[in-house]
Amino acid sequence: MIEPGAYVALEAAYRIEARRVRATLIRLLGDFDAAEEALHEAFAAAADRWPKEGIPSNPYSWLVSAGRFKTIDRWRREMRLARALPALAPLAEPSLERDMPEVIEDDELRLIFTCCHPALPPDARIALTLREVAGLTTEEIARAYLVSPPTIGQRIVRAKAKIREAQIPYETPSPDDLPARLEPVLKVIYLVFNEGYAATEGDALTRPVFCAEALRLGRLVVGLLDEPEARGLLALMLLHDSRRAARVDAAGDLVLLEDQDRSLWDRNSISEAIGLITDAIAERKAGPYLLQALIAATHAEAESFDRTDWARAVSLYDALCQIEPSPVVALNRAAAIAMRDGPEAGLVAIDAVMTSGELDQYAYAHAARADVLRRLGCVDAARASYERALALTRQTAEQRFLRRRLANFGPTMRVV
Repeated sequence: MIEPGAYVALEAAYRIEARRVRATLIRLLGDFDAAEEALHEAFAAAADRWPKEGIPSNPYSWLVSAGRFKTIDRWRREMRLARALPALAPLAEPSLERDMPEVIEDDELRLIFTCCHPALPPDARIALTLREVAGLTTEEIARAYLVSPPTIGQRIVRAKAKIREAQIPYETPSPDDLPARLEPVLKVIYLVFNEGYAATEGDALTRPVFCAEALRLGRLVVGLLDEPEARGLLALMLLHDSRRAARVDAAGDLVLLEDQDRSLWDRNSISEAIGLITDAIAERKAGPYLLQALIAATHAEAESFDRTDWARAVSLYDALCQIEPSPVVALNRAAAIAMRDGPEAGLVAIDAVMTSGELDQYAYAHAARADVLRRLGCVDAARASYERALALTRQTAEQRFLRRRLANFGPTMRVV
């Protein structure tokens, strides 16, 4: 007899639990590659047994147990038992599946701190965490960093080798070490959120599972360490996520901030974020995440797009440029200037940012330039920038939006 719903439950377990199962297997098995293989073996076993034996009450524990014991069996078959027996003995105790709690120690958070260990180069920390914790593909990470996939692949391989050779433990740092280990962890969590908020490719504009996972990890970090920047990041993610329902229409097409129905914004998330910001500001330690949260709050608190306090937004971007300058931050500041001072001033600011060439492969930069050119009525130049943005965009909802922009040019616009 086939268990009704077994395959639906299996698909849901893969979508929801796979990253957490893999993180736990990495801790138990002490090896990234062995954990990856164990994960696949566990889901293969589930596909065989769940329809016949029923859906386990705790799929996470079942999958971890299945993956771990299949790995141990495989090691035994490969004649490694004699060498591995001392290490395998404690792993083989038969209490795991029955007694494993739902969540006591979060293996994904522990894995993030391991992947962000100071012994690893900064670029390798983030690439490894995005691959192993967030489950992003090498190509997705490469696009996020504007580098080639082979470069990202090499960083990940070297990072895994370093963890293995240096015997870096899979553990959460001590309270004394936590502050110094926090910055790369926050950066990775935000990158995970960004992939969920604005997917780099695919049919859907958003990947809500990634947003939910980043918010969960953000809350864990805030609970672990009372630090203003951790609260600032959580507030920033909550504010962005509060607009998720308004960012796409019924057809899944992109709806710009200026056109969004603000009644669809999640006011509970906004309220929680404002509370976090208020607490963080009280400690007078403004960092980049708190400043970005303040910018997002400027939008959240505005009654309409037209009544946004653009002067405040530009001032906050000015401060952000001072403490964490980057071409993308400068581009966002230029876009805010376009709203505060008009499209001509915005175009001057955007062109100044793009002069260096660092954003040549960044689709949003060309889209932002196209938008101010469109507002100025510069049809040919706007069209060229939209076409450049379209060529660089791999996300289908954004491609549809850019094509609509290109199709909407009318005969009354001034041609230059």
